[in-house]
Amino acid sequence: MMFQFNHFNFNVLDLEKSVTFYKEALGLDVVREKAASDGSFILKYLGDGISPFQLELTWLRDRTEPYNLGDEEFHLAFTVNDMENAHKKHKEMGCIEFENPSMGIYFITDPDGYWIEIVPEKETKKRATRCIL
Repeated sequence: MMFQFNHFNFNVLDLEKSVTFYKEALGLDVVREKAASDGSFILKYLGDGISPFQLELTWLRDRTEPYNLGDEEFHLAFTVNDMENAHKKHKEMGCIEFENPSMGIYFITDPDGYWIEIVPEKETKKRATRCIL
């Protein structure tokens, strides 16, 4: 028996605002979507065009109050091959929430307050190599 990652879900209040954010901030595109026949929910799956992993954005018609995200201890992580320009872009967007220069990473937040870690590509490769050894 083998398991493989498929997708991760974030519930959002403004679906189009979130889709726009993920396109601008991370280059993600809608790869599929599903809507309830009664209009009670819409699902949009975003992909990076590289990996099979997808981010599912769920909009619930009857939800009006912000989601309780706890202490933001969970997050998604993305690698980037150009950390300097990514940081510049996110700073211009005003979405950087936390920076850890000693680790060479930073976190951005989406319109609903979800944290997304930005990791330089080379660091990810180093971590993978360390795990193999």
